[in-house]
Amino acid sequence: MTKSRLDAAAAISITDLFTIGIGPSSSHTVGPMRAARIFMESLPAQPIRVQCDLYGSLALTGHGHATDSAILLGLSGYRPEGVDPDGIPAILAAIRADHRIGWASGKDAWVVFDEATDLLFHKGEFLEAHSNGMRFSAWFEGQDDPQVQDYYSIGGGAVLPGSIASDLPVGHNIVQSYPFSSGVEMLEQGEASGLSIATLVLRNEGAWRTQAETEAFLDSVIDAMSASIDRGLLQEGLLPGGLKVRRRARAIHQRLRLQQDALGPAQIFEWVSLFALAVNEENAAGGRVVTAPTNGAAGVIPAVLHYYRRFVPGADRDGEHRLLLTAAAIGFLYKKRASISAAEMGCQGEVGVACSMAAAGLAAVLGGTNGQIENAAEIGMEHNLGLTCDPIGGLVQIPCIERNTMGAVKAINAAYLALQGDGRHIVSLDAVIETMRQTGEDMASRYKETSLGGLAVNVVEC
Repeated sequence: MTKSRLDAAAAISITDLFTIGIGPSSSHTVGPMRAARIFMESLPAQPIRVQCDLYGSLALTGHGHATDSAILLGLSGYRPEGVDPDGIPAILAAIRADHRIGWASGKDAWVVFDEATDLLFHKGEFLEAHSNGMRFSAWFEGQDDPQVQDYYSIGGGAVLPGSIASDLPVGHNIVQSYPFSSGVEMLEQGEASGLSIATLVLRNEGAWRTQAETEAFLDSVIDAMSASIDRGLLQEGLLPGGLKVRRRARAIHQRLRLQQDALGPAQIFEWVSLFALAVNEENAAGGRVVTAPTNGAAGVIPAVLHYYRRFVPGADRDGEHRLLLTAAAIGFLYKKRASISAAEMGCQGEVGVACSMAAAGLAAVLGGTNGQIENAAEIGMEHNLGLTCDPIGGLVQIPCIERNTMGAVKAINAAYLALQGDGRHIVSLDAVIETMRQTGEDMASRYKETSLGGLAVNVVEC
């Protein structure tokens, strides 16, 4: 199967890496919603019927990942960053009751859509270019043959149409001030210019927008991350999906607040775990989170960001910007040189990448050199190599929620370990990224977001 590895020369923006959307999955919820909306917007006229066929991992775990709901929302014109999570149940209920979706031309224009016959899950079948494949078809009045278009959800909510191998990569015509496609090039650019990794990224973002606009975007991401933690700390009850997983963040938060006067190292890590837990419980419930770089790993970077904000003296908004910009630099490398899709890499491509990104970001705001930052990123991934993606019931709950707490704690440990050295180390970031890629290629498909192996088959669903 052809992989979705991006052209190394393609420019990636922080707006591609950090996106605000809804849970539970960037590849199975956000990506399909975007693909469905793009398909409807591409049609030359109002169709009389539309159909969506899902393949590969989308078919195998789509129900647990709310892919069915995402397709209905996308076909109806909703965006993941704009739809109100609280309003989704009513929208879906109306579509399913009326067997139709709204057409963009007006509130009285409708397209026939019967979910039982027009949203098909082809379990065990794969499209050629990627394991997260979708095929949309639209029929028009007076025409026998439908208009057909394939899309692939390649991780982090990103969508590519048609044959990935033949499409020009995103950002192919963007000229950046300090381009880099490897860890070595990143360090060379920093040494030659005298700039930090965060500043390299900030200057490169100037190819798309002004610095003020980039900083405003970072503020929106930080605020959304904070909001997902805050909401997660307030909610209680069972998560949807049938596993009867109970939210824990609210109760843990109430307990930790009573222990603030006796704050020690153990309590600090409990707070970090709580931040990640709150975000990923929100994600599992379909709430609004930041894809960072995926929804399944959405709690790692916010938890480390809040560790910096709460427990590092002198923390400020500028430091939060630097943390995210540095983390983004590392995320770019994984997207260019491997993949952040669990359907390709297993969870090492999600929580592992988020851990690597967060470790680099924290090392940066703790005063690390570029070499120490690169080392922190390498440590963050080295100890996540081989991490499988085997969600029980196809739901982004077990082991996904707790796995984010582990990723956040590992990231903090990796940052402090790197700061104990001078940046020189035996295993380079490029080597560990290539190892992750090779490991993902070798990993059996049953361990890559199919729920056909691991915990998914060895734990009895309740």
